[in-house]
Order: sequence, then C-alpha cells, then structure tokens
Amino acid sequence: MSDLGGRLRRFRALPGILAHAPASLRVLAGAVLIALGLVITLQPVTSLALLAVYAGISCILSGVAEIGRSGSPTGWPAVVGAVWIVCGAALIVWLGVSIAVLPVVLSVLLILGGVSEVPRVRRGPLSARVLVAAWIVAQIAIGVLALVWPDLTSVTIAVLFGIRMTVFGSGLVWQGLRRPVAQADAGAARVPPGLIAGARWVAAVLVIAVPALAWWGSLELRAGLPVIDSFYTAPAQVPRTPGALLRAEPWPGAAPEGAHVERILYTTTDVHGAPAVASAIVVIPDNAAASPAPAILWDHGTTGIARGCAPSLLPNMFEIQGIPAVADAIAAGWVIVATDYSGQGAEGDFPYVIGEGEARSTLDSLRAAKQLDGVRLGDEAVVWGHSQGGHAALWTGAVARDYAPELRILGVAAISPAADPRGMAELIVDSSHPSPLTTIAVAWVLIPYSQAYSDVDFTAEVAPAGRAIVREMSARCTSQPGLLVSVLSALGIGAGDRLYIGDPTAGAMGTRLDENKTMGPWPMPLMIAWGGADEVISPALQHRYVGDLCAAGIPLTWREYPGYSHMSIVASGSDFLPTLVSWTSDRFAGRPAPVATC
Repeated sequence: MSDLGGRLRRFRALPGILAHAPASLRVLAGAVLIALGLVITLQPVTSLALLAVYAGISCILSGVAEIGRSGSPTGWPAVVGAVWIVCGAALIVWLGVSIAVLPVVLSVLLILGGVSEVPRVRRGPLSARVLVAAWIVAQIAIGVLALVWPDLTSVTIAVLFGIRMTVFGSGLVWQGLRRPVAQADAGAARVPPGLIAGARWVAAVLVIAVPALAWWGSLELRAGLPVIDSFYTAPAQVPRTPGALLRAEPWPGAAPEGAHVERILYTTTDVHGAPAVASAIVVIPDNAAASPAPAILWDHGTTGIARGCAPSLLPNMFEIQGIPAVADAIAAGWVIVATDYSGQGAEGDFPYVIGEGEARSTLDSLRAAKQLDGVRLGDEAVVWGHSQGGHAALWTGAVARDYAPELRILGVAAISPAADPRGMAELIVDSSHPSPLTTIAVAWVLIPYSQAYSDVDFTAEVAPAGRAIVREMSARCTSQPGLLVSVLSALGIGAGDRLYIGDPTAGAMGTRLDENKTMGPWPMPLMIAWGGADEVISPALQHRYVGDLCAAGIPLTWREYPGYSHMSIVASGSDFLPTLVSWTSDRFAGRPAPVATC
C-alpha cells in the first residue's frame, strides 16, 4: 500500500515538491493556492480556463517527477512520464477542447488525490486518522459522482475543485506556520488534546456530509425522469406526406374527467423543409358529437428543448403543463389536439421560437388526428397557445392558408405570446443583472437557432468556458427537478463571468430572431391577451407588438389583465378563461368577429 501511495503521490506533484520545502515557501505556496481556490469558487466560469491550465501544469509536473524518480530517460517510467507531459501540454495548448473535458479531468484528479492519501490513514491518533479517511472518502465520492452523473455541471465541479484547492492551500499555510509558532510559544499553555480530537471528529462528520448530500441530491433530482418509450421511435422510412398518422394508442397518463386520451405519432415538416416526425395527444370528450367535432389545437408553452421535455411524456401533464379551460372544452364536446412539436418526444430538431417549424407541427397534428379511429374530426379548428405556444399559435394562423389550405382555422388565441423574440433579446441585453431563468432561456433559444440556421454560430455567441454549461442547461426540462442544477449553475456564475459573449440582437442571430416575429396575415379573428404582472414576457413588449399590428392595419382584439402573472392568466379561476371559452364558442358558431380594439 505504501508503494501504491508513493506512486499516486507522484501524480500530484505539488505535495511532493513542497514536502521538504522551507516553511516560508510552504506559506507562500499555500497563500497562492488559497487565492486561486477562492477565485475559482467565486467565478467558476471565468476560471475554467485557469483550471484547465492548472490541470495541465499538474500533469506536466507529475510527468517530470515520474521521469526524475526513475533516474533513467528510458524504460516504462519514462514512457509514463512522457505521456503525462504530453497530456498536460495538450490541456494547455488546446484550451477549447480541454475545457469541454475538464469535468472528467478534474474528477479523475480528485479520485487520484484521494487514493494517494490512503497511507496517511496509518499515522497519528485515531481522530486524525478518521479525519484523513473522511477527506479521502469525500474526494473519491465526489470524483466518482462527477463521472457517473453527467448532470453535474462544469460550474459545480469547478467550485468543488476550488474548495479543495483552498483547503489544500490552508493546510500548507498551517504546516508552514506551525513550527515557528510552536517554537515561539513553547512556554505557553497548550490546547487540550481532547479539544483537538473533538474538533477533528466534528470536521470528519462535516466532510462526509458533503458527498453524502451530493449523492442523495443527485438521486432525488434524477428520480421520476420521463421515459421515452418505443412509441416515439420513428419508422426506418418516414413518409414524405406531412400529417400522415404513423402510430396511435391510448395515452398512459391520467386523463381529465369526462374524456379519454390517445397519443399519436405523425409526420410533419421541419424548418429545413425535410420530412420529420412529431407526437401529440388527442383529448376526446366522452360526449363528442357523432358528426365532425370541432377541434382545439393547443400549442404548449416552454418546457425545455430536450427530447424528454415533451408534455405527452408526463403522466400528470394536465396538472403540471396543463391545458387552460380543459374541463370547459370537454363539456362543450371539443376535441383537443396538443402537439409536442417535432424534436420533443420524437427524435429531431426542436423548433423553439422558430415559427415555421412550430406551425407545421401544429397543423399536421390535426391532419393526423383526423385519421384516428373512434372520433370524427372535421377541417375546422381554433388555435390556442400560451407563451412559446402563443408564438406558435400566431404563426399557425399566419401560415395555415399556404401550408394546409384544406384546413379551416376559425380563430387564433395567443396568450402571453413570445411574439417578438428580438425584442425579448433586447431586454435581456439591456439588463445588468439577468435572472438565472433568463440565463437558461438564452441557452434554450441559442441552441435550436444554431441548429436551424447555418449562419448562427454557437461558438461566436458563447464563451469557450461556458459552452459545456450551455449544453448542460439545454438538456433539462422545466418539469424536472434537475432544472435546479441549471438554476444553481446560473447562480454560480459570478458577476465578472461572461457566459454569453455575442450580442443576440445583432448580426445573424438578431436577423433570425427578427424573422420569427410574424406580422400575419391572419384571415381569421385574432385575440391576444396577457397579464399585467407578467414577470417572464414584459407587458411593455406586448403593447409594442399589438401597436405594430394595429399600425399595420391588422384587426384584432387584445386585453391586458391587471395583476395576473405569466402563468396565473391560464390557471384555473383566471378571469380570462371564460372570455377564451365564449370567444371560441362564437368562432365555432360562425358568429361575426368581435370589434377590433386597436
């Protein structure tokens, strides 16, 4: 074991170099490490490049130590040393790549660091050995957790490594100062050994508590993640005809009272005009008319951009993601067709706030639902959408005549719509202190746009040190506990850190955002509503958008509901819901459109 410990300590070159160094050098090195550790802990994004350099230097020093200890420039130790040196140099030279793999590198270093201290468990009093053992277990446990739990973010592992560096530096300072202090205070009263031992026991418990809580938290955050079952698997050959029903079966979730729910897989067209696959659920009232039933096309709001964020994957989606006024719609005999959009549930690119892709998924869901057995659907539908879905609803009405001319869209109700993507980006750029959710939302927009548009360069918009963080954020959903990790990552970004380096309102990104603001035309009645206390999409943006439509001569009705937040306007008991239901009833009854409120 001592031989193993000796070899592993060579892979942590700094402790070996400082083992016999003068006390003053230990204090200086410890102070530097404490400063670096604090910088890394407080500004982890900015410090990821620093950490990569630190890891590279550690590898180089380990290689030099291995070659020096062997006493020969040839043989196996020299080969091992050379590999460590090459790896260290690569980490420094190719920072962009090394930052991406940094969590793995740091995890391995944490594990090696813990194992290398195993021989220390045999030295000193029992309390000291227990504290060393606790520190070893904590390092190894955190390192293993980072390797097996991909949701552990770069920010998190950087903070943990920064804390470890601070602890190590503090130990060096203590070692350097201990002997001079002991000599100066030789005649002074000594700290009772029992008090020292007690402090060690307390410290050991606290040290063990950190990885224990981390493992427990990781299991809790990953519990209940949606399972993408085989239903969502696209066939080997996807038909080129959009709106073709590929598969249908009873939805396995909890259906709302008075209805049964089917889930469907169907063909659509992605933003590039290529065949794609999407999923949806169809809520069929038990009292649905034998004649063709009216349809509500529901466009859901933001749930994330990952494949697993599809609302139809949630068995309790009617409680979490909800459809407003669903009980009223069922009582009226309206069939609700709620698309997941392409790229959620089914594999593909998700058109987040990309109007053409959202609208095609919506219109094709009705085409597919009309092919279901056990329900008769006509060509008439009213579109409802909230937030991102409000944006999708606006685009659905705008492109329906060209994309699906056989369908009759009788009305569009856009609730708290993300109607002006570039305007929202302008508010984010102007904000000096963006919220964690804003930081996450930018990631959710940037990745789909860089996938959909060849002129939007992801690397030009995100700092090299933040690219892994942005990708991590894009893998989480609003309904999952794991979103907390993204929030913590965003909170962990220090004031001096810059995650996004580009200006989303300028260049190709700004142009593409502006392209996804639709000005119609809407050959059907249009209603826009939002809450006056909306904390997600500024009411001022909604007023500006409605003003643009009115200035362009587009007839619509709009209303702001004072005191209502982004979500409460569609929640049960909202004053808006009776208006939504009566307005929709008028559309299906063929009554004249309400007088425009411009």
